[in-house]
This record gives sequence, structure tokens and C-alpha cells, in this order.
Amino acid sequence: MKSIQKGFTLIELMIVVAIIGILAAVAIPAYQDYTKRAKMSEVVGFAASAKTAVSEAFQSTGALPVGNQAAGLDTTATNISSKYVESVTVTNGVIAVAVKGSGDTDLDAASLTFTPLTKDGAALTANYVGPLTWKCSVSSVGVAKFFPADCRGT
Repeated sequence: MKSIQKGFTLIELMIVVAIIGILAAVAIPAYQDYTKRAKMSEVVGFAASAKTAVSEAFQSTGALPVGNQAAGLDTTATNISSKYVESVTVTNGVIAVAVKGSGDTDLDAASLTFTPLTKDGAALTANYVGPLTWKCSVSSVGVAKFFPADCRGT
């Protein structure tokens, strides 16, 4: 009588474990980057309300707001915060959003800046009338990969 093999050999099991290890080694760093990018989407979202405030102030007064109060935002920048946003500051129409709580030292030291431009992408002039567009930039090249593609040019 012939004996029929039941189960896997040790070599087959070792190959499966090795393959799973290789997949895990590739997947874990990619997932960590994904979670950091998801956290930074909240930072971009917080900037959206400030962009609206600056745009409305510009349209109603014809000049960029000099600070948070002129834009209609809380005068204390740290009061505009969340789990991943340390503060939102408006200075002469330029919006700076400071990052915190991401679990990455470099990312927690970063900030996202939105600069208002004309509809053609040129710098604003004193007599400009029309809609604003925004140039997004990140404070550090090392963390730019965690922000939207249009913000990656520093």
C-alpha cells in the first residue's frame, strides 16, 4: 500500500512564511505613509475655511486682510486647531497652517502655506479686481509627499 501525503512539508511552510514576511515588509511602510497623508487632509481642510474668509474679505474691501481678525477669523491663531492642526494664521492674505500630532517629528514641525494670486496665477496688485486663486506650498521638501500634489513644490 502506498502512503498518501497529508499536510505540507517543512520547506513549503517556510516558503509561505518567507513570502508573507516580504509582503509585510513592503506593506507596512506604505500603510504608514497612507495614514500620514490621511491626517494631512485634515490640515488642508482647515485651510479651506481660512481661504474662504480671506477671499470674502478681499472681495468686500478690495484689499487682503492683514491678520486673522481682518479676515473674520479668531484673533488667537491657536484657537483654530484640531488634532492635527496647531494653528491657522493669516498675514497679509497669506494663510499658514501649522501641523501637530501626526506622530512624525519632521511632519509635526511642518507648515502648509496658501498664497493668494490672481485668476491668472500672477501676484496680486493694488488695483486687482476678480477671483483669487491659491498657491499651496509646504515648509519642507522632506514632508511634501504627505500633502496633495499641487502643494509639493516648496
